[in-house]
Amino acid sequence: MVGKIIKGVGGFYYVHTKFGVYECHAKGLFRNKKEKPLVGDMVELCPVPDSEKEHCGQILNILERKNSLIRPLVSNIDQAVLVFSLKSPDPSFPLIDRFLLHLEVREIPCLIFFNKKDLLEEKDAAFVNEIKCIYEKAEIPVYFFQGNTERDKEAIFSLLKGKTTVFSGPSGVGKSTIINLLLGEERMETGELSEKISRGKNTTRHAEFFAIAEDSYVLDTPGFTSLFPPEISPENLRYFYPEFEKYRETCHYNSCVHIGERKADCAVKRAVAAGMISDRRYESYKKLYLELIEERKQ
Repeated sequence: MVGKIIKGVGGFYYVHTKFGVYECHAKGLFRNKKEKPLVGDMVELCPVPDSEKEHCGQILNILERKNSLIRPLVSNIDQAVLVFSLKSPDPSFPLIDRFLLHLEVREIPCLIFFNKKDLLEEKDAAFVNEIKCIYEKAEIPVYFFQGNTERDKEAIFSLLKGKTTVFSGPSGVGKSTIINLLLGEERMETGELSEKISRGKNTTRHAEFFAIAEDSYVLDTPGFTSLFPPEISPENLRYFYPEFEKYRETCHYNSCVHIGERKADCAVKRAVAAGMISDRRYESYKKLYLELIEERKQ
C-alpha cells in the first residue's frame, strides 16, 4: 500500500491512503540507515493488526523525494504560497525577498498572497499597484484576497488544485484562516494580533498536511520572524533573482555582481535605473549580498 505522510507527532506518522489515514511506526532499519521519514513523503506501508485502533501500519519504504525544505522540514512540494497581509501587520518586503530566495534555490515555484485587502482604503490603490509592479517584473504571481469569502475560496482552490502546497509567512497574516476556509471547518487555530506590536501569535505547532481534495494538499507552517539566506556564496546570489536573468549576459564583465561596477559596465544597474527592475528588489539584493560577505568573514 502507498500513501502520503500528512503528519508526524511523537514518533508516529499519519499516512493518508485511499483506504483512510493510518497511524504508523517506521521500521528500525531507517534508524540504522540514519534516515527519517518527513511530512510529505510518499511511502510504502503494510497494515498491522491492533485490537484498539482500526487503521495501524508500519512504514516499509520511503519513495524517492523530488525535493525537500529545511524550514519547515517537509518534502515533495509542488509549490509554495507566501502569505502576507496588506495591513495589520504591514508587509515586510525584505522578509518576502529572503523567503523567495529560499525557494528559488530549491527550484520550488512560489505564489504570493496578499491578504486582508478589505482593510485597504481608496488612498491605498497606489500601494497595491506598486506591489504588482515589483513582482510582475520578477515573474512571480501575486494575488490579493480578503481571505474569508466564498469568492476567495473558489479562486484560491483553483490555484491549489492537484498540487501539494506549503503555506508560509509571518504570524497573524491569516494563513490559518485561509486554510480553514478551504477545509470548510475550523481545523487550524487562529491567533489574534497584539495591539502593541501588530504581530500575531504563532498558532501552528507542527507541520501537517490537510487534504482539500483527493489529490490536493495544503500545509500551514509555523510563522517566522526572520529567515536567513540559504548557504550560497555572495557571487552566486545574482543567479537567484529571476528578473536579472535577461540583463546579466549583456554586462561587460562575466563576473559582474551588479554592486560595485560602473553603471556603464552593468546591464542590471541600467535596467534598475530604467525602471525595468524594481528598486526595492535591487536594494534587497544588495543588502543580502553584503550580509553574505559579512558571514564569510566570520
